[in-house]
Amino acid sequence: MEFWSTLLDVVTLLAAALFLGVVFERLKQSAILGYLLAGTLLGPGALNWIHNESALSALADLGVALLLFTIGLEFSWKRLRQLGAFATAGGSLQVILTGGLAAGAGLLWGLGLKPALAIGAMIATSSTASVLRMLVERAELESVHGRMALGILLLQDVAIVPLVLLVTTLGSPGAPAQMLLNLGRVAALFGLFAVGLYLFSNYLLPRLLHATATSKNRELPILLAIATCLSAAWAAHALDLSPALGAFGAGMVLAESPYATQLRADVGALRTIFVTLFFASIGTLADLHWIARHFSVVAGVVAAIVLGKALVIWLVALRFRSTHRHALAAGICLAQVGEFAFVLAQIAWSSNLIAGDTFRLLVSATVATLLLTPYLVTIAPEFARRVEKGLTGLKLASLETAIPPAVRDKLRNHVVVIGFGPAGQGVIEALSGSGIPVLLVELNPRAVAAARHAGIQAEVGDATQDEILRHVEVASARAVVVTVPDHRSAAQMIRQVKGLVPHLPVITRARYHAYAEELRAAGAHVIVDEEQEIGHRLGLEVRYCLQQHGHGLERRGRSR
Repeated sequence: MEFWSTLLDVVTLLAAALFLGVVFERLKQSAILGYLLAGTLLGPGALNWIHNESALSALADLGVALLLFTIGLEFSWKRLRQLGAFATAGGSLQVILTGGLAAGAGLLWGLGLKPALAIGAMIATSSTASVLRMLVERAELESVHGRMALGILLLQDVAIVPLVLLVTTLGSPGAPAQMLLNLGRVAALFGLFAVGLYLFSNYLLPRLLHATATSKNRELPILLAIATCLSAAWAAHALDLSPALGAFGAGMVLAESPYATQLRADVGALRTIFVTLFFASIGTLADLHWIARHFSVVAGVVAAIVLGKALVIWLVALRFRSTHRHALAAGICLAQVGEFAFVLAQIAWSSNLIAGDTFRLLVSATVATLLLTPYLVTIAPEFARRVEKGLTGLKLASLETAIPPAVRDKLRNHVVVIGFGPAGQGVIEALSGSGIPVLLVELNPRAVAAARHAGIQAEVGDATQDEILRHVEVASARAVVVTVPDHRSAAQMIRQVKGLVPHLPVITRARYHAYAEELRAAGAHVIVDEEQEIGHRLGLEVRYCLQQHGHGLERRGRSR
């Protein structure tokens, strides 16, 4: 009877999560919030329809293991090296500063050192799923602040492993010296575990993967992946390590195999079920009556998190020579607490590292910041632009600080090319033999250095600002070519150019056909519609292919 009672709880939670997940998706919110709310409404703090909480907790732990296993499948040292200096150094600095400030706030609140450090680890990360989804929907992933946010989010995903290790170690009893000893012991055990995984991945796993992949049974590779994940989780548990870390290590091992992409797709559905149960089970721990009684405290913590994280990322990005506008916009986008805070909170709560009220406060504040994420991402660019304008008016910032004080001859009848991506490089290459002087404007100092090394006259600057456009003598230019992929930034650049020189020809790109009209309304004279151009080129290639191989295709058709 207990099994069937647990099964009823699982079905009830999944059904409620499905319904509320659809509702939140329609409201352009993360479905995860629907899962959390489903658990909250069905849990003891509201309707009290869930009774087998221990069984659900075990299933939730399995969901966390599968979640980290799939993240491990995405992880590779090559990907880490490709993050770049800002993502690697800036992202690490952001995690350390945010975690340290949150831990300091915990100490001021009256918590001990261990709980304060655990809270710092929880608040240090942001929501990859929610932020990336909003940036993609708003076509801002290729914008400057979107790329900055993406780099930090990728580093935070990598930081999950040491953060889980830290919270697991903090949950062990003992004084600070004993805690450091435990950390060393856990690190040594994890090293032993990693050696075992290495031997397994190099000597046994390739043969197993080859045997299952070459068979005609599509189920065998899936069974191998799940068996590897669960075995690694059990082995980590046997070594007194976090099972989630064991599953992550197994995912990293399989990530280096040529079957990683297919394995991610195969285990995706199973992971979805257990991860949904995890978030729903976390929701059962939320208490609506408690939130109502402590609403002012929850609101204060939420405000401190949003303002604090935005400020930290703003300052960190400025350290890496970003403008105020893009640095602050990235900070606002990442000003929430990520989903992995629930994982860390569960580890801390199960090991009695944090008390019940602290746990409820963290869960409530995390859910609130996730609810705010769509609005934060939406207002970030415009709000940051206004802040930068205000700082400039108060002489606290200069829009020309990114431009080096180079002495150069004033150009006349030149073409200003904005952006040094593949499109901008193609424009400059096409103009190189025409005798027309070209001046490149690019926000990335490294790209400008590369352009100058190639003999291209280039300046560092934000072309959405009048001061930058005046500096590059746009009034005496023959044309301006806007090659940046972000349509909102491109439209702003076009409006600024037309405001200074109304009759100057502006040529731009539209990455998607839907944005062409917006760019035309901004004042662009010529718009290269990438979707139309690609469709036209594909049609020409099809005709050419059919003309070249038509006789062969006709003969094969007749033989059939």
